[in-house]
Amino acid sequence: MSEHEHTKTDGLGDMPLAPSGAAADGAWRAPPRSERMAANKIECNACPVLCQITDGKVGACDRYANQAGVLVRVDPVILLARAQSGDAPASDELVPFVDSAQLEPASAAEVAGRLLPGAGLFVTAVGASTTYPDYKPAPFIVSSQSDGVDMVTVVTEGIFSYCSLKVKIDTDRWLGPEQANVRCKGEVVGHVTTAEYGSQMLSLGGVHHITGGSKKEGRVTVDMMHALGNQGAVEFTIDGGAQVLVQAGRAPVVGGVEESRMRVGCGSATVGIFAEQFQGLADEVVCVDDHITGVLTEHQAGRCLSMRPAGLKVRGRKSTPGRYFQVANPGTGWGGTDIADPLSIIEAWDPAQAWPGLRLLMVSTTGEHAAWFVLDQALVPQPAPMPATVQAIVDRIGENCEPSLCSVLFLGGAGGSLRAGVTENPVLLTRAIKRALVNVTCGGAPAYVWPGGGITVMVDVLRMPANSFGTVPTPAIVAPIEFSMRLADYQALGGHMAYVRPLAQVLHTGAWHRDGAPVARRTLPQPDANVWPIGQPPMLG
Repeated sequence: MSEHEHTKTDGLGDMPLAPSGAAADGAWRAPPRSERMAANKIECNACPVLCQITDGKVGACDRYANQAGVLVRVDPVILLARAQSGDAPASDELVPFVDSAQLEPASAAEVAGRLLPGAGLFVTAVGASTTYPDYKPAPFIVSSQSDGVDMVTVVTEGIFSYCSLKVKIDTDRWLGPEQANVRCKGEVVGHVTTAEYGSQMLSLGGVHHITGGSKKEGRVTVDMMHALGNQGAVEFTIDGGAQVLVQAGRAPVVGGVEESRMRVGCGSATVGIFAEQFQGLADEVVCVDDHITGVLTEHQAGRCLSMRPAGLKVRGRKSTPGRYFQVANPGTGWGGTDIADPLSIIEAWDPAQAWPGLRLLMVSTTGEHAAWFVLDQALVPQPAPMPATVQAIVDRIGENCEPSLCSVLFLGGAGGSLRAGVTENPVLLTRAIKRALVNVTCGGAPAYVWPGGGITVMVDVLRMPANSFGTVPTPAIVAPIEFSMRLADYQALGGHMAYVRPLAQVLHTGAWHRDGAPVARRTLPQPDANVWPIGQPPMLG
C-alpha cells in the first residue's frame, strides 16, 4: 500500500463519539460512520486529523491503511527478546496476531501452554497504536512476571506536540554563536545552546516551532525530528555560523568536512596532562584553544617541573598563569579558533628570558594541528622538522581524543491523554513515577525522567528500535512509551484493570481493541546496552 490519501473532515467535529469504555463483550466501539463519507472509505480516528481512507490506500501519516474495509496498522508492533533467555529467540519475521474470534475456547492456562513463555519478551509501543480520542485505555496493558512478582506494562504510542531533540556534537569546531537560529530547509527549527566540554549543543524542535509558527515551519520541524529520531541524516545551517550534517551515531560533517576527533581537553588541560612527557624535549608548548589556551612554562604544571621561563607573550586575556582566554575568534581552524597560522597568537618574546635555539611546539587540543619551531638569533620562530619523540607525544594527544560523534536525545512531555490511557485519575501515575514505583521506557530503551512536575522523559534514540518515530500531520511526533510496574501498584493507582491481558494472550490477539490494532508483530533482540525493562527501577532526576 504505497499510495496515501488524506481527505479532510472539516465540519465533522460535532459528530457523536462512542461512549467511554468497552461494550459488554469487551470490544471497542468505533464512532458512528459519517453519512458524508463514501462507501469505499473508512475513517481513522487514531489522531485528530480523522483521515477518510479509500480501500487499498494509507492515511496521511503512512501508518494506517484501509484493507478491504478494515482499518489496519501498516507497521508491525515490535517485541524485544531478552538476550540471555532461551524463551524467545529473536526473529525478523512478521508474525500475524490472531483475531480472538478465530481462537477456539480455551482456558488461560491452555493458551499459555501453547505459547512461548513470556519472561523473555517485552511488548514495546513501537507500532502499538494510540489512545486517541484520549479516553481509551492504552492498546496494550500486558501482565507478566519478573522474579515471581506480578508485573504490568502499559504500552502506547504517544502523539507529542511538546517535544524536542537535544543534539550533542562532539567536536572542537565552532558551529555558531550561542542562541543563534538553526535552520533546516530555510526554516528556523531550533537554536544553538551552551557548549559543553568538547561538545557543541543544539536544541531542535519544540512546541513553538511545531505549532507556533507557519505551517511550513511546523511541517519542516516535524519532518526533521522524524528523520533524526529514526537515525537519519539532516543538514542544518546556523545563522552566523557553519553548515553541519548531523546523524545519530555518526561523525558530524562541518562545512563539508567530516570531523574525526573530540578534544582531549582544553588547552590548559592538554599542556598539564602531557607536561612531564614534554619536559626535556620542548622548551615551550602552546596548546591553542578557543576557550582556554595553555602555555606550558607559565602553567603550574611547568612550574612544578621547574621548567625555565620562555618569555612568550600570548595575545588574549590572561586568566591565571599559563591560561589565556580569547586568543582568537571562534572558527573551524586550530583548536576551534579562526586561525590558520598558530604564530599569529604570539605577541612578542621577552629577550631577557627567551634565547636563540629555543624549541617551540604549537599544537591544537586534538593534535590534528601541530607545528615545530626553533628561535633564530633574532628570536623569530623558524619552522623546523618535528623530532620523532615530540611527534609521538602529539600522536598520543590524538590517541586520547574520543571519536567525533553526534548524539540525539528525544525529550518529550507525556501529558494528559498518555496518562489517561493508564488510569482514570492521571495525576496518580505522575505521583507513582515520582515515588519510583514505575519504570518508564521508550521502545524498551531506558528513559530518564526529569525532576519537577509532569512526566518529562529523555531517551537516546540510538538505544531505541529502528524507525521508532512517526508523525501525524496535525503536526506532531509519534513516539513510543511504556510504563512498567507491579500489578498491585497498577491497581492502587486506579489502572484500567479490566483491560489487563496476560502476555500469552497478547501474543495471540494483539491489542485489546481491533480498530487501529496492529496486524503483525516482529521480535528483535534486546540491545546489549539496555537493561531489561521489567523489574528495573526508574531513571529519575
